[in-house]
Amino acid sequence: MGLKEWIIPQDKAFFDSLERESTNVLLGARKLEEALKTFDRLEERRAEFKQIEHTGDEIVHEIYEKVNRSFITPIDQESLTKLASLYDDVLDYMYAVMNRLVLYEVAGPTEPMKKFAGVVRASVEEIHEAFFSMRRLDRAEIDKRCIEVDRLENEADVLLNETVASLFKSSDVINILKLKEIYEHLETVTDRCEDLSFVLRDVLIKHS
Repeated sequence: MGLKEWIIPQDKAFFDSLERESTNVLLGARKLEEALKTFDRLEERRAEFKQIEHTGDEIVHEIYEKVNRSFITPIDQESLTKLASLYDDVLDYMYAVMNRLVLYEVAGPTEPMKKFAGVVRASVEEIHEAFFSMRRLDRAEIDKRCIEVDRLENEADVLLNETVASLFKSSDVINILKLKEIYEHLETVTDRCEDLSFVLRDVLIKHS
C-alpha cells in the first residue's frame, strides 16, 4: 500500500494517533527545557510531566490495540509499533531526567543541562515537523528535518563526551554519578529521535 493510501479517511486512524503522540512528546520536551532552565517547582513539574507520560502511555496502548484489531494496516505493523515505541522511549527518558532531578536533590541547573535542554527540544521539534510533513507527502521537508535530527544527535554526542570528561575533574564522586546519569539520559533522547528519523525514512522508501 502506498503512503498516499495511508492518509485517506478510512485509514487515517493510525496516523492521527501517532500525530497525537508526537504532539504530546513535543509538549514534554518543551516542559523539560523549561524545568532545566528555570529550575523551580521541580516536584510540581515532575507531577505535571508524569501526567504527560501517562497520556503518552494511553496513546501507545491505543495504537497497539488498533494494530492487534486490524487485519490490514496502512503500513506494516512493525513500522507502526516501532514508531509508537520510540516515541514512548523519548518520553520515558525525559521523565527519567525530571524524576532524578527530584530524587537526587540536584541543587541547581548546570550549563550542560541548559545546553542539553535546547538540543533535546530542538530534536523533538524536528521529528514532530518531519512526521507532520507526511500528511503533505513532502519528501524534501522530511529529509531536511531528518538530516537536522542527525546533526543534533552528533552535537549531543560531543556535548556528552566533553561534559563527562569535565565532570571527572571533580573530586565529588556522588555528584559525578548523579550528573553523569542525567546527562546520559538527555543524550539518549537524541539517540531515540535519530532512531525515529530512520523509521520515517524507511516508511517513505517502502510506501512511496
